[in-house]
Amino acid sequence: MRIGILGGTGPQGRGLGRRFAMAGHEVLLGSRDAGRAQQTAVELAAAGNVSGVANADAARAELVIVAVPYEGHADLLASLAGELEGTIVVDCVNPLGFDSQGPYPLDVPDGSAAQEAQRILPGSTVVGAFHNVSARLLDDPSVTHVPGDVLVLGEDREAVARVIDLVPAIPGARGLYAGRLRLARTVESLTANLIAVNRRYKTHSGISVTGLPEAAAGTDA
Repeated sequence: MRIGILGGTGPQGRGLGRRFAMAGHEVLLGSRDAGRAQQTAVELAAAGNVSGVANADAARAELVIVAVPYEGHADLLASLAGELEGTIVVDCVNPLGFDSQGPYPLDVPDGSAAQEAQRILPGSTVVGAFHNVSARLLDDPSVTHVPGDVLVLGEDREAVARVIDLVPAIPGARGLYAGRLRLARTVESLTANLIAVNRRYKTHSGISVTGLPEAAAGTDA
């Protein structure tokens, strides 16, 4: 698959790009600064087929992942609505704030970053996924097993299934349908809890859902 990553030079975008390239996908790392994206692509060259491009070029890929900081989320998507028309857009943005007490979820008028994306991109199919996977583990090629579940949310079952099929690019991870897009706020907010856990226990935690068959996945509500 040809995968574009908006914000591909940030920690999450870079880490996902590495794993997708290692799994044999063609990756277009997007950035506001194409030169910076090209430099990041050089750093990831050993992972596989990775190119650095402007965000507008990454947005023309077969499937596009949004991995930008929340403060630039709405403006970027609005500027690329034409390029993203008819595309599956996977939003992994976590609207979080930080203060002296640590991380906390931000209030989003649309309910979640994923719902905000769907409002801005009515011609695209938005799926929420990859919110809770450690960027540090993703971007470390010496890590050969990243256990945990990727919670995938969306309205279109075919698009959700396609993203679930993409999850095994992360070795050890399992993709699970976790509900409609309106539930994305819960998954996005949970990242604040994981950051708090990581700080307390000096680790890189993830999410695991228990009580499911080993091969569980799919899109049934």
